[in-house]
Amino acid sequence: MKYYKIILLLCIGLLFQCKSSNKLAKSKPKPMEIYLLIGQSNMAGRAPIEVQDQDSINNVFLFTSDEHKPWEKAVNPLNKYSTIRKNMAMQKVGPGYSFGKTLARARAGKTIGLVVNAKGGTSIEEWKPGDTLYNEAISQIKKALKTGGILKGIIWHQGETNASKYKMYMPKITDLIESFRKDLNAPNLPFVAGQLSPDKPQRIDFNNMILELPN
Repeated sequence: MKYYKIILLLCIGLLFQCKSSNKLAKSKPKPMEIYLLIGQSNMAGRAPIEVQDQDSINNVFLFTSDEHKPWEKAVNPLNKYSTIRKNMAMQKVGPGYSFGKTLARARAGKTIGLVVNAKGGTSIEEWKPGDTLYNEAISQIKKALKTGGILKGIIWHQGETNASKYKMYMPKITDLIESFRKDLNAPNLPFVAGQLSPDKPQRIDFNNMILELPN
C-alpha cells in the first residue's frame, strides 16, 4: 500500500509539473516580426509631421541601435536612427508610418519592429550590394535580429533619382533583391517596392516597370 501512495504522489507531482510547463509555454511572448525599410527621401520621409502624425503606433516599435534600449515606441520621424540619413531636420513623415499602422491592424496581437535606414537623394547605384548603403542596411537588420525577432520582409521606396532612366532599373533592383535574400539567408524573403507619384511622364513609365518586378 505504501508503494502505491508513493507512485500516486509521483504522478500528481508530474501532473503539476506538466501544467506549470504549459502555463510557461503559453505565457512566453512571441518573437517580434521585423521589417527593414530602406530607400531614398521617399522612405526617409519629407511630408510635414502634423498633429495627427505625432502619436505612437500601438504594438509597433522602432529600432534604435542602442544596445541598452534597442527598441522604442514607433513615433515620427521614423528615419531618426538611420545610420546614413541626412540632417535630422529633414526627417519627417514617410510611408513607414502608414505601413506600421496598417500592419498593426492586420496583425492584431503581434509585435511589429521597424528598422528604418533610408537616405534622401540616393540612386539605386548607391545601394549596390557591397557598397556603404547596402552594408549599413545589412548591419542594422542583423543587429535588430539579434534581439530575438524574425525578419518578415523588406520595404523599398526609391526611384525618384532613377525615374528618367527606368529602362536600366530592372536588372539593378533584381540584383539588389537577390543579394539581400542571399546575405540574410532568406531565399523567399518578401520584397515590396513602392511606386512614385504619377505627376510626371517618366514616373508613369517607372511605375509601369515596377509592376513587372514580380515576373
